[in-house]
Amino acid sequence: MDGDGALSAVLEAVAAGRFPPADGGVTIVPAPSRRDAGVLGFTAHAVIFIDAEPSWVAGRLPGGDLAAPLSPAFLQELCEHTGRQAHTIDMLCVASALPGPPPIALTAGPGRAHPRLARALRYRDAVRAWRTDGGIVTLGRGIAGRWEVSIEVDPGRRCAGLGRALAAAALHLLPAGTPLWAQIAPANAASVRAFLAAGFTPVGAEAHLTHAELGT
Repeated sequence: MDGDGALSAVLEAVAAGRFPPADGGVTIVPAPSRRDAGVLGFTAHAVIFIDAEPSWVAGRLPGGDLAAPLSPAFLQELCEHTGRQAHTIDMLCVASALPGPPPIALTAGPGRAHPRLARALRYRDAVRAWRTDGGIVTLGRGIAGRWEVSIEVDPGRRCAGLGRALAAAALHLLPAGTPLWAQIAPANAASVRAFLAAGFTPVGAEAHLTHAELGT
């Protein structure tokens, strides 16, 4: 199975509630694309998707150390070996798309020059964006072709429930039952609360490693 297929199978299983065995093990699969590599951490099991020899990767992980695959030292070594750079270690959440129209009014936009959309275009394909008064929501196909969502709320509209409304609206923008993924920086407590309140479920952690030309 190629890298895209192997990682897609893992993600599809997790979205359906079937997790890798909590055995302290590590699964190593090829990177699904030149753009995407990284580490997924689940309960007592890690999945590493990287363009490096599996034996080299495994040799850098001490046995019995459940934290090692997402440790700064290991991620830095992966980056140096593959010419990539690490981003934050995000909380990984997933929810299933819901039928019916979004619960808030959305219009097409903003344009490609908007910072949130410009960033999404660096990391995702088939990016689409919608706006509402005070915020935007974007969808795109990211790692292994999965659908990923991001939201942004204007500073003057925060702490009023708009983030939760945008995250909930995203679940009505894809065919019902489609898994929709969100990567959230744990320190962004407001975003964490918004996605959890909108029905997203935490399933693990993720470190995304990209080539330097993509930026941060």
